[in-house]
Amino acid sequence: MLTADEAGFAEFVATRGRALQRVAFLLTGDHHTAEDLVQTALLEAARRWTRIHTSPEAYVRRSIFTANVSRWRRKRFTESELVFDREAPAAHDTDVRLTLADALDQLTTKQRAVIVLRYYEDLTEVQAAAVLGISVSTVKSTHRHALTRLRERSPELSELIGRTS
Repeated sequence: MLTADEAGFAEFVATRGRALQRVAFLLTGDHHTAEDLVQTALLEAARRWTRIHTSPEAYVRRSIFTANVSRWRRKRFTESELVFDREAPAAHDTDVRLTLADALDQLTTKQRAVIVLRYYEDLTEVQAAAVLGISVSTVKSTHRHALTRLRERSPELSELIGRTS
């Protein structure tokens, strides 16, 4: 028989697990690494459930981003990092989805994280800087460089990228 805390945690994982997995995949571009990040974050959440049960998603998302930052700080991954499974998150248009996945693969790990936080998570520059543990000016310059790189290497995404800088 599950306790109320265990049942609450199980319900949270069942209802929000896929969304958390999507965010982690967008950050990493690799399903296996994304799963590791989510599992690590959920393990920490389970340990602290009695303190975070009122707003667990914010805690888990922050844990995912923090673990990802630690991962790319520990080991600087190159753009040629092996990724065997390049399936992108669901999108309405398959061509756009595949083009977007290829474009995200052309970004550095830090650029990808900033783009995901700014556009997918809809965070401000200040919030993204806090999540990544970097300065706001670094977020701004990384964001600018990422958009420039996307415009240059994936001109077919110009409508999605727009004139945002």
